[in-house]
Amino acid sequence: MRNRGHDDAITDEHLMPLRYFGDQVLRRHAADVPDITGELVEFGRTMLVTMDHEVGIGLAAPQVGRSIRMLVHGLPEDAPPVLFNPVIVESSGESVYQEGCLSIPGLYIDVVRPSEIHLRAWDDQGNEVDLDADGMLARVVQHEMDHLDGLLFVDRISVEDRITAEAELRKRVAGTLGTSDPFLTGKAIKALLRKHA
Repeated sequence: MRNRGHDDAITDEHLMPLRYFGDQVLRRHAADVPDITGELVEFGRTMLVTMDHEVGIGLAAPQVGRSIRMLVHGLPEDAPPVLFNPVIVESSGESVYQEGCLSIPGLYIDVVRPSEIHLRAWDDQGNEVDLDADGMLARVVQHEMDHLDGLLFVDRISVEDRITAEAELRKRVAGTLGTSDPFLTGKAIKALLRKHA
């Protein structure tokens, strides 16, 4: 897939391997980024190329094994494509959309989320980003921010959809440490409880 105008100096050999359902890094609460260094700017560019290669529209740092509050997205006309320490200041409305995830390939399920958000973050130049988002940008940012809190989109699906998702995910991680994932054990996910408190 074309890299949407990202730096051609980064080639497929620089792609980062994705982490998949069952990997514990996906369940950690990511740490704030204290400084936006040149290394992190380069990391962001590589994340964008990896996202494009995997035919995604968003990617969070934990999905490539780095537990920091950083995400990238494929909607550069709507917001800077690399965002650090994003925070949703306000949200409103409600929309349903069938989501998928690069860390859970092949599974697509309806998820209810706020339809509009007010976002604060920093771009890869160290500039503060303060914007209102709706539509696909709002959806993608919320999905990727869940990753920063150790959440997956399957944590937000209906009881009925959980039955199908659980059976599929149990097959995928059968016989591995992934069977201890909170989604499959019913163990509380602190970040999820905090969000809905």
